[in-house]
Amino acid sequence: MRVDHRGFPDLRAFLDRLRRDGDLAVVEAPVDPRLEAAEIHRRVIAAGGPALLFTGPVGSEVPLATNLFGTVRRARLAFGERPGRLIRRLVGLAETLLPPTPGKLWAARDVARAALTIGTRRSRGRLGGRAEPVLEMVESPPRLDRLPVLTTWPQDGGPFVTLPLVYTEHPDRAGASNLAIYRLQVHGPAETGMHWQIGKGGGFHYAAAEERGEALPATVLLGGPPALILAAVAPLPENVPELLLASLIAGRRLRLAAAPLGHPHPLIADAEIALMGSVPSAERKPEGPFGDHYGYYSLRHDYPVFRVEALARRRDAIYPATVVGKPRQEDFFIGDLLQELLAPLFPLVMPGVVDLWSYGETGYHSLAAAVVRERYRREAMASAFRILGEGQLSLTKFLLVTDRPVDLHDFPATLEHVLARTDPRTDLYVFANLSMDTLDYTGPKVNEGSKGVWLGLGEPVRELAREFRPATPPPPEAGEVRVFCGGCLVVGARPYAEDPGAAARLAAHPAFAGWPLLVLSDEPRRAAASPINFLWTTFTRFEPAADLHAAAVTAGRNHLAYRPPIAIDARLKPGFPAELSCDPATAATVTRRWREYFPAGGVEMGDSEAGHLDPPAPAAGS
Repeated sequence: MRVDHRGFPDLRAFLDRLRRDGDLAVVEAPVDPRLEAAEIHRRVIAAGGPALLFTGPVGSEVPLATNLFGTVRRARLAFGERPGRLIRRLVGLAETLLPPTPGKLWAARDVARAALTIGTRRSRGRLGGRAEPVLEMVESPPRLDRLPVLTTWPQDGGPFVTLPLVYTEHPDRAGASNLAIYRLQVHGPAETGMHWQIGKGGGFHYAAAEERGEALPATVLLGGPPALILAAVAPLPENVPELLLASLIAGRRLRLAAAPLGHPHPLIADAEIALMGSVPSAERKPEGPFGDHYGYYSLRHDYPVFRVEALARRRDAIYPATVVGKPRQEDFFIGDLLQELLAPLFPLVMPGVVDLWSYGETGYHSLAAAVVRERYRREAMASAFRILGEGQLSLTKFLLVTDRPVDLHDFPATLEHVLARTDPRTDLYVFANLSMDTLDYTGPKVNEGSKGVWLGLGEPVRELAREFRPATPPPPEAGEVRVFCGGCLVVGARPYAEDPGAAARLAAHPAFAGWPLLVLSDEPRRAAASPINFLWTTFTRFEPAADLHAAAVTAGRNHLAYRPPIAIDARLKPGFPAELSCDPATAATVTRRWREYFPAGGVEMGDSEAGHLDPPAPAAGS
């Protein structure tokens, strides 16, 4: 698909293109932002349906746009082909330009021309005698309760701003800025939470301001060029400004407007809405629960508070939002596109890494796989450490590593590739007492847990079984047994609270000898039904240091040698957050009103309760 070499200048230009393409559904019927709009969104995205524009959200005069990037096509359309071409060109120059010669520099003149269009430019405050779009209306004090802020899941602690572009500047380093998406729970008409997780640039800025006992100015942008969203979620090095990447993606300089009322940050002139305020030092309020992209609720914890002093917006502003939950949701399409965009950079910034993929079905941080170069014994671990020390990749919980070509996007093929080559006695590493993604609740406490690295190098050392025909019957405590892929079984077991030692016992049982990997599951049929199901039910529910077992474990030279089978205990543990599920009354309302939302038809009603997880496989022999 070909698109304009420059990205869309603002949200409404993107919506206009979707409308012309027949990829935008306008819902004129009144819809409640509390639960109802999110359930409509989930059913549409489950069916691969269009972007949504709700013109009559209950309690707000501002229209609501969702599902903007919820298909591969829309995500690619929003951000265009230009960034990928330019990144590949820059990587090629990095490999060929040195040493520079006049001929090489002349050949790179296209990049120099492109660089002239990157960055920001200040407007003069008025456009054609009118205020810049984002400054057409200014409210102080603001009324956030007049915006159609979504409550997306029944146990959520309240309405959350889910697509905010949070801009901050380092209080001690001039010009050091950060733009990222941090959810904002609305506490009141002029106050929200600020969900700064560990390892986030805005949180680092706040920590520096808090050390000085000062409030940190903050600006929250809603809408604007779609390129801002991709730049905000990109795992850039800490000192690389996201606005620069957004400009590169958009193929144009970003227009800035001076903020009103003395606010210190410039505003993106083409944004729909801007919230201006500050985050006070040493103040926290409970935030959550929130139905998050891992497919479970993130629980109630104390977070900083964003005091909103003023709201600026277009006169006909559109409020953008997204809905997260069990994969695959809208964030999945953005995340995968971002990985594809940045893939050419991996070998440049991490020498020895040939290919790298994080699996969105696990929430991205729970599992990644890499192809690396192995020029000497255990060089693969040098590449693994490089990956686990690189920006947001440092939150990766489990990493599969091989040195032979394999399509990392094909997870069953990747897992089989590793299992055929691994010797867990020397190739499986677990590192305890480390930081973990804030949203991952498998560790002993929030932000803490462990990591695992599993190597599968060289030529195959075993033939993988593909049918479970044990010479010895499984023990009575083993429930239903299903083959996920070659070498990997999913084994049903009693709930963890009833039998916490089942994983170690089953790994040592002769019925499972010859299978390098067992996964214990509360729901084996669901887990083995598809790669999506397996990835989600396995890697979001296990922590390497606590839940990885083997037929036998021996210690030598401070290394644990695991004799296969390896057993991953992916059963739900006591105290684990609840799986996301729609409110039954809301589901019934949406089913009943579907034709009212879409009177012209043409929008299929998908099954949101499946959460995009594939349905269970039929029973064996059926």
